[in-house]
Amino acid sequence: MNEEVKAAQEDEKIKADEAGAEAESAAKAEDAKAGDAKADETAEGAEAKDAKADAAEEKDPEAAESEKYARLFAEFQNYKRRTEKEKADLYAYAGEKFAVDLLEVIDNFERAMDAKPEGDKFAEGLEMILTQIKSVMEKNHVAEIKALGEPFDPNYHNAVMTEAVEGVESGIVTKVFQKGYTLNNKVIRPAMVAVSQ
Repeated sequence: MNEEVKAAQEDEKIKADEAGAEAESAAKAEDAKAGDAKADETAEGAEAKDAKADAAEEKDPEAAESEKYARLFAEFQNYKRRTEKEKADLYAYAGEKFAVDLLEVIDNFERAMDAKPEGDKFAEGLEMILTQIKSVMEKNHVAEIKALGEPFDPNYHNAVMTEAVEGVESGIVTKVFQKGYTLNNKVIRPAMVAVSQ
């Protein structure tokens, strides 16, 4: 009898395991169906959105065309502003190369003036010419960069050496080896200077 009970219990256990396996496979099958259904819904949703967009475009082609022309107009305005700025920059800095080349001539004039003997009429004539050249440069917006005694600014000055100077605080320009110039507030040549330590 015990053997019959044990056999019955084993049969029930086997049936329960089989039922669990069947339930598990049924659940997996339902999950797969649900996943397929979601995929179908997603695909249908995407198709529906495309259809709605097409329908909206078909319903209001004027709005679509209006938006297209508004974008095109904005793009043209941006292009127009950009070309106007480029043109203004071109006019403002057109003489930059000429001004830079002329700076070398001015440097040589200034060196000659530093070496002139006192009371020499020829040297006075050269000084008048130098003054006239500087005046023409100023009229064309070429300005000398103030350097001597000013705080060092790497945007305008090129430090070639540092030196200890009594009574001068650190970071002040103490000597100018070559003058610097700007054209319309753009540096065309930085001043070559010595700076205090």
